[in-house]
Amino acid sequence: MDKLPSFRTRARVINQLGEQLIKNEAIALLELIKNSYDADASKCTVTMNQPDSSDDGRIIIKDNGEGMDYDTLSTVWLEIGTSYKEDLRNTASGKRSPKYGRLRLGEKGIGRLGVHRLGKEIKIITYKSGTEEYILKINWDDISRSRYIEDLPIEITRRKPVTFVDGSGTKIIINRLRVVWTRKMARDCARSVMSLNSPFDSNDSFRVTFDIPDSSWLNGLLNFSEIEQYKLFSFDVVISGNEIISFSYEFTPWDTMEKLSPRKITLADRDMQKLVRMQYKDERVYKDIDLSRYNIGEVRFKGVIFDRGTRTLDLGVQDKGGLKKYLNANGGVRVFRDNMRVLDYGEPGNDWLDLGSRRVNMPTKRISNNIIIGAVYIDRSTSDDLQEKANREGFVENEAYRELREALRFAIGRVETLRETDKALLRKHYGPKKTSEPVTTSITELKDVVEKNVKSESARNEITRYLNRIETEYDSITNSLIKSAGAGLNLIVVIHQIEKIIKDIKKMLKKKVSFEILEERVKVLSSLVEGYSILVKKSEKKVRNLKGLIEQSIFNMEFRLDAHDIALEPAFRKRVKNLDAICSEDHVLNALMNLFDNSIWWLGYSKTKSPMIFLDLSDQLPGYVSIILADNGPGFTKPTDEIIKPFVSDKPGGMGIGLHLTHQIMESLGGKLIFPEMEIFDIPDKYEKGAKIALAFKRGDH
Repeated sequence: MDKLPSFRTRARVINQLGEQLIKNEAIALLELIKNSYDADASKCTVTMNQPDSSDDGRIIIKDNGEGMDYDTLSTVWLEIGTSYKEDLRNTASGKRSPKYGRLRLGEKGIGRLGVHRLGKEIKIITYKSGTEEYILKINWDDISRSRYIEDLPIEITRRKPVTFVDGSGTKIIINRLRVVWTRKMARDCARSVMSLNSPFDSNDSFRVTFDIPDSSWLNGLLNFSEIEQYKLFSFDVVISGNEIISFSYEFTPWDTMEKLSPRKITLADRDMQKLVRMQYKDERVYKDIDLSRYNIGEVRFKGVIFDRGTRTLDLGVQDKGGLKKYLNANGGVRVFRDNMRVLDYGEPGNDWLDLGSRRVNMPTKRISNNIIIGAVYIDRSTSDDLQEKANREGFVENEAYRELREALRFAIGRVETLRETDKALLRKHYGPKKTSEPVTTSITELKDVVEKNVKSESARNEITRYLNRIETEYDSITNSLIKSAGAGLNLIVVIHQIEKIIKDIKKMLKKKVSFEILEERVKVLSSLVEGYSILVKKSEKKVRNLKGLIEQSIFNMEFRLDAHDIALEPAFRKRVKNLDAICSEDHVLNALMNLFDNSIWWLGYSKTKSPMIFLDLSDQLPGYVSIILADNGPGFTKPTDEIIKPFVSDKPGGMGIGLHLTHQIMESLGGKLIFPEMEIFDIPDKYEKGAKIALAFKRGDH
């Protein structure tokens, strides 16, 4: 009977696997460095000699790890796809390395392919305590003379320790390089290898060095300690489950910034305690983030942030070009698992947290990769659901990975909001000076100049007439922009509520409900559309009854209030006099709906028990009629003089323009946006800790 056929592997498959599974030279070196880490080494040195010559070039990787005995070298190291390390992790005694208690990084048995990616001749010298020093040699030119892998000649010799006379370790010498290296390749590789070291203080006992002796190729490469002194902002966040459990943010102005003071914010600050539960905005709705849904474990996120503005750099940076080049090459957020880096997060061009796309609408607030150096720390023993890809290019993008990414974006959002406050002060004192005042102020000043300097009455009147026309047209444009922006903010609410009613009507039709019930629902839809149409229709500024406008805003928002089980306390309905004020219908509705929207979100985010919104009318402020809105949520998380600025928001994904627009609306109507204390208006005590806002309109009889 003929021998049964079986699979056999051609020798050349080693090269093919090396090219496909090992992306580049930096990752090839990383795989070998990982082996040093797994071998309980405390240091690993990478040395290149004459890398610009393929024939004379050499790469040496040496560590002081536990080394290999003959059995490990001859079987485990030479076995492609071995499960040796994975098997060790599954045993009580081998789960962690004996000296440093490390969980082994290797798991797929393909790391040794890195040597074949780098060169054609490989020499491995290794010594394990209590054995002999072994030397393994491989010449990959022999592949052409060997049909199958098992036919490839391997030479292993032994001797008394010569290379490792002072202790155990492994040294890999790679000759006859596969590529001719350039200065740029070497510098990029050095940067990648050195980036395996965490940029921040760590208790880990593993460090990597990279050197090219007798070469100027690495001259001028800055390291992190040299540029860290130029940071202005830093943070340290710990995330667990669905919340931030530790938080620290610091603003550290340079000594030359005498007008600024350092600032530190932690969870001890009351406002930060309101902002620990994690959420993200998914199109129309906010969703919870919870790492405990997966095996991810506790996550630490540290970082430093720089300011690349020319005026800022002039205050203390000598080598501005060097700093910018360093940030261009090293900026971003890296990931470290058991303090060993997971490539290629944080590499140039890999914006895995989508920091760039987040800046589209808020470029001055959001952080970009070229101003941050960040590090994410994950524990391998608790993060099984974060699975590394076979090609060593990061994690498999599964649900656990996406949850981690949303959690990190939430944390960086908190940092961005705090940074915005300090950045505004920095710009105020050391930023570019304003070249002009707002348009209306400039026109007023110009009128005064005309009045004083133009002697001809007819000419003076003619110029003033044109200036009045410009002022009127400018006010018209401003009001239109405010109206359209406010309507845009509420458009999603409109669509969502109309869609909901239409779905209800469809269900009623299928169930063949009575005509009376169906007619009532259609009337509600009609009223809703009509109510929202006010937001975009031109509305005259005149004396109006505020009570009716409040009722309309409640009608527009009642579906959202019901959906979130928020109760209303409509104290304004008891008011029967002094209800008229100067306003425009569309502007008032836009302002009120922005306030409703803020209260609904914060009541939901804080999971306030028995959430309530209070509405009242008051004439206690002389000369004004005020609409008061209060809730029993967590209250404002930032100073009120800041939250009316554009793009200032603590909402995940929030634009930060709602209150700014409301402030603009009130100014355009000649009114005021007020954040009152309890005693100013008659607000019940149960709203003391919540948000309190008053829209003060000029009285109709003024």
